[in-house]
Amino acid sequence: MAAGCLVVAIGVLVMLRGHGHNQQIASLGTDETTASLTQATGQIGKSGLPLPRFVSLKTEKVNVRKGPSSDHDVAWVFQSKGLPVEITAEFETWRRIRDSDGAEGWILQNMLAGKRTVLVAPWKKGERVALMESAAKAASVVAQLSSGVQADIKSCDGNWCYVKTSGYSGYIEQGLVWGAYPGEIVN
Repeated sequence: MAAGCLVVAIGVLVMLRGHGHNQQIASLGTDETTASLTQATGQIGKSGLPLPRFVSLKTEKVNVRKGPSSDHDVAWVFQSKGLPVEITAEFETWRRIRDSDGAEGWILQNMLAGKRTVLVAPWKKGERVALMESAAKAASVVAQLSSGVQADIKSCDGNWCYVKTSGYSGYIEQGLVWGAYPGEIVN
């Protein structure tokens, strides 16, 4: 590890049974991001937005149901505001989501936000990933991020994402995050 680097650890994601609260969904983002995703997937959901697409959890506590209605049982509860999830299908006001572990379930659309976040290399359990000062492998290391750390996306150019987490900001290779597609441009 480089001198003066910060190591950022991940909090524990707790899943419990419980009840959520309704709120309004935010827009996906810029027209360029929507156009980029539509071009990549070729699918548009009934909402007019591309499928699949990444969003984040709007509140601290979000029920994930086994089917697209409140009549279906709660499969689990996310307790991590801002956690990135991937929308894979739409049915009325319900969105089928997938998390970074591949688990799928249904969430009310108003529990999701268009704000883009990522998880740092959740598949590299126990390892660290460098947060760089600039978008280059030879750049100075700003911090060493533990796998699974959540970060806000500021932008992605298809190769690197500029992110902010725990008061630090910098660049991370796009292939080392879950929450942005390979080659996706995020403004």
